[in-house]
Amino acid sequence: MTDYGHELLFGGFLTPDARQPEQVVARARLCEQVGLDLVTFQDHPYQPGFLDTWTLMSYLAAATSRIRLAGNVLNLPLRQPVVLARSVASLDLLSGGRVELGLGAGAFWDAIEANGGRRLAPGQAVDALDEAIRIIREVWAADRRGGVRVDGEHYRVVGAKRGPAPAHPVGIWVGAYKPRLLRLVGRAADGWLPSLSYLPKGPAELADLNALVDEGAAAVGRDPAEVRRLLNVSGRFTRSGAGFLEGPPQQWVRELADLVLTYGTSGFILGTDDPTSIQLFAQEVAPAVRELVAAERSASGGPGSTGPAPAAQAGSGPAAQAGAGEGGPAGTGPVAQGGPGEGGSAAGAGRPAGARPGEAVRAGGVAGLAVTPTPAPQVRHSDHRLWDESTRPVAPPAPTGHVYSPQAQAVGGHLVDVHDHLRRELGEIRDLLDQVRRGVVSAGDARGVLNRMTMRQNNWTLGAYCAAYCTLVTQHHGLEDDAIFPHLRRADPALVPVIDRLEQEHVVIHDVVEGVDRALVALIEDPERLAELQRAVDVLTDTLLSHLSYEEQNIVEPLARYGFFPGQL
Repeated sequence: MTDYGHELLFGGFLTPDARQPEQVVARARLCEQVGLDLVTFQDHPYQPGFLDTWTLMSYLAAATSRIRLAGNVLNLPLRQPVVLARSVASLDLLSGGRVELGLGAGAFWDAIEANGGRRLAPGQAVDALDEAIRIIREVWAADRRGGVRVDGEHYRVVGAKRGPAPAHPVGIWVGAYKPRLLRLVGRAADGWLPSLSYLPKGPAELADLNALVDEGAAAVGRDPAEVRRLLNVSGRFTRSGAGFLEGPPQQWVRELADLVLTYGTSGFILGTDDPTSIQLFAQEVAPAVRELVAAERSASGGPGSTGPAPAAQAGSGPAAQAGAGEGGPAGTGPVAQGGPGEGGSAAGAGRPAGARPGEAVRAGGVAGLAVTPTPAPQVRHSDHRLWDESTRPVAPPAPTGHVYSPQAQAVGGHLVDVHDHLRRELGEIRDLLDQVRRGVVSAGDARGVLNRMTMRQNNWTLGAYCAAYCTLVTQHHGLEDDAIFPHLRRADPALVPVIDRLEQEHVVIHDVVEGVDRALVALIEDPERLAELQRAVDVLTDTLLSHLSYEEQNIVEPLARYGFFPGQL
């Protein structure tokens, strides 16, 4: 058994489909919203049906704020090493250190040659990759004196200036399967990135391939643990197990954790464009794998067992079913880190004041709910009222002395986390309005941004964004016909008036969001109608923030007792 002790990474492997560029961007943003660490794209510059990977990554670096980006893997024969080194460093600087370099020696040589690249034999391709990695590292070494000089057989650099240096130590992750290339990974790369589907023997083949990477590292005096082991995976979420990574999330958790503890794999990149699978992987599988691995490492005193484990995102409990204890903490995901925007409340308000992320929910069951609903906004932007807040029903009080398990605390915190994402989007809308007013962004561009946002894509008449998220979870558990509100109606009839009111307000919010879109269209037709857009955004701000607070005040606690679906708690 070999566990190299690396912090775990979870990512997405998306198709850069040139026919649906907006969908590619939306899926990448979804990867960030649900908490994945990384989003990656294949790189086939000779394929006209794909968006150019580097251009796509550059666009997404501006369209996202937290998630890391990488080619999976970039096609070296069609990307000159000095230019590639500077491109990577530049995008890393511009994105705040969010770029990694997945790199491949090349494979489809007919297509490479047809597009101006040189056809290389397998051995030559390994040598060319070796030279390229040396060149890239030399270009990044901006603090060294003198120019870059690499007199290689395939790449010859004679005095190129160094720099810029990237914002963080960019990992060079190489896709490799053959012995010579695997040894090169051990000698010169920072990570090994194969695809499980290319391993004929499946996961069992990882041991022998890892040994070749380790051998290459040992040959140059490196600790093999310096080389991160990643893996592109694919599979299906199903109600019952049908094979490796074909089953419920609990099964995925056990199988991926086994890959970490047995073969040292520390990065899992899921190849799918399906939103449901992306969300389940990020919010059910990833946190539970982290918890299970942290528990095993702690128990064995193995690698990574000292110090706190990486903070897991709040999950709905598969870790407990996999033997890792109950679900992770609330309020630690990316939506909780986002700002609220103008007029909003602090994101992550679901955590107790002064608590570190997850602190209140990891120590065991406690009497009283540690998740704090977000208070109603004190500042109003509009005199227009779409409902009478004084007529809102109120949920019955929580049972005295009720003990909430860590999983229950996390479930209650989910609602706050998802609402924080909507608050952040509201802040983006108000910022867009300011940019339109100042002439920085056109009304047409602003409308395009609005149409890509979660609040615009969501069908509010069927429930909030949280309900859509919860529906995905319940579908996974074979409860397709159930949704969060019907479940709460059955669990506690005293909540029915509150749920009726929430559903009524969802319809109103849908109309308000549509009103912002109509105001943007009107502004495109007549630039003098900016005040109309301002009124629409102000009404949206007041309406949405009021509704989110009301929903949290009344159903966060019931969710912590009843869960999102029957049997969750």
